[in-house]
Amino acid sequence: MRKKYTANQLSEIATQVRRDILRMVHAVQSGHPGGSLGCTDLLVALYFEIMDFNSKPFNTEGKNEDIFILSNGHISPLFYSVLARSGHFPISELSTFRKLNSRLQGHPATHDKLEGVRIASGSLGQGLSVATGIALSKKLNNDKNIVYCLTGDGELQEGQNWEAIMFAAHNKVDNLIAIVDFNKQQIDGSINEVMGITDYKNKFETFGWQTIDMFGNNMQDIIDKIEIAKSYTDKGKPIMINMKTEMGAGVDFMTGTHEWHGIAPSDEQLQKALAQLPETIGDY
Repeated sequence: MRKKYTANQLSEIATQVRRDILRMVHAVQSGHPGGSLGCTDLLVALYFEIMDFNSKPFNTEGKNEDIFILSNGHISPLFYSVLARSGHFPISELSTFRKLNSRLQGHPATHDKLEGVRIASGSLGQGLSVATGIALSKKLNNDKNIVYCLTGDGELQEGQNWEAIMFAAHNKVDNLIAIVDFNKQQIDGSINEVMGITDYKNKFETFGWQTIDMFGNNMQDIIDKIEIAKSYTDKGKPIMINMKTEMGAGVDFMTGTHEWHGIAPSDEQLQKALAQLPETIGDY
């Protein structure tokens, strides 16, 4: 039986994961800290408390397990940290992030068989289609587990998403929970400036999905709202969670701006950031 965590304990793990993210990106002066920090609480809640899965042995098929699909693959520092700390591979391997011959590439890939990674997600807009297919496969095989997919609000500008959204609703893929990271930021600025269509919750509802709002930087709200989302499964509609977050959450000078979407902190900025995130369960 897996250990049960309180919201405070999960928040302590999230603090450590944020330290991992910053140190990984800083070490190679490359990567995407902003969105990674913003989505940290969600992935910690999923992998340490909510999802039913086996980290070892890892099976790409995921039969009779909950499955998570990361569509916005550029937040790989977060994904790798959570996978390592939830037992998929050694935490020490985080030190190889983005280095030559590392399994921890800038965007998740499958050819090196990194435990926990089921799809390559370098190109945006594809994850929801994959997650829909996996969820439909589970239904056809009478597998009662849930498929979770995280996508970004800017990523929804990719048209393939909307084909998947239509398909999932039409085919009543009601074991699928899509979580949209609504931080209102993307690489070139705010989503209002780039593509000013932001009422995604209403659009999903119009397409036939069940929707709920969630604060993605509040651990208790994440736990509570995903329980509500799970109660909507098996009722004929896919579920969309409109997750409101702050890009760069946890570090004051990185919060709420697109400028930290894809740049690494300097030595001084790293120390300033880590001072705001006290070590809780041990650095790698």
